[in-house]
Amino acid sequence: GRGLHLQQSAVKRYAVEVGLPVLQPEKLKDPQFVETFRALRPDLGIVIAFRMLPEIIWSMPELGTFNLHAPQYRGAAPIKWAIINGETESGVTTFMLNHEIDKGDILCRSRVPIGPDECAGTLHDKLMVAGTDLVVETVEKIAAGDIVPVGQDGIAPAEIREAPKIFKDTCRIDWKSDRRTVFNLIRGLSPYPAAWSELRRDDAAPLAVKIYRAHPDPDAGARSAPGTILSDGKTFLKVACADGYVFLDELQVAGKKRMPVADLLRGFQRIDACVFV
Repeated sequence: GRGLHLQQSAVKRYAVEVGLPVLQPEKLKDPQFVETFRALRPDLGIVIAFRMLPEIIWSMPELGTFNLHAPQYRGAAPIKWAIINGETESGVTTFMLNHEIDKGDILCRSRVPIGPDECAGTLHDKLMVAGTDLVVETVEKIAAGDIVPVGQDGIAPAEIREAPKIFKDTCRIDWKSDRRTVFNLIRGLSPYPAAWSELRRDDAAPLAVKIYRAHPDPDAGARSAPGTILSDGKTFLKVACADGYVFLDELQVAGKKRMPVADLLRGFQRIDACVFV
């Protein structure tokens, strides 16, 4: 936050308010933390949006430890990659932790459709609500002894997709791609870290531009070289791809605030003399 001061998460604030113990070890294998955790005599462990726990921790609860995760994708960024890859469905899954990342026995599942214009931010919020319900459902079924874990051995390797960590180069738009690929990359990385490209003009230094919202031009008519900009200078800006154009709706030029394209055009002279690379 402001002044680079550490702030408590919403989870910690709530826990403190209602008197729940909060443990925040710098190292998860710290002997003092391990013994403090053991003294709690946990029945069940639940992991949400956290790194891999050491076995001494996840194996300690009598009923084991389960994780909440998006299905089908394994890795650090399952929500983003589902949209980048053009999936029409996501969801949440609970599964037991074991020695392999994201490969434990499945407990419960909930499916969530991905809308045609869905971005990573809105899908995250939908999955957050669905995940809350699924965690409660999973705990209640475990407590009632009414759950049969299903191993992932029966899942065909072709059905599993990788969701590696997102880096800056991952976010750079390749305008030589088709419209749908460019559109999916933009919405899959919005609002964070955001897809980006470099805006160039012969008489000026290149500008980095983050793109938050866009939509593909339904007309696959006349084409220009990838990265070419077409604009009326007032209301619209579209960029050429391999098979047509993508309209840019909301963006942020380096050093400026995020804004609708019409606001950008009011203060940007001769945008059509520039090119995205």
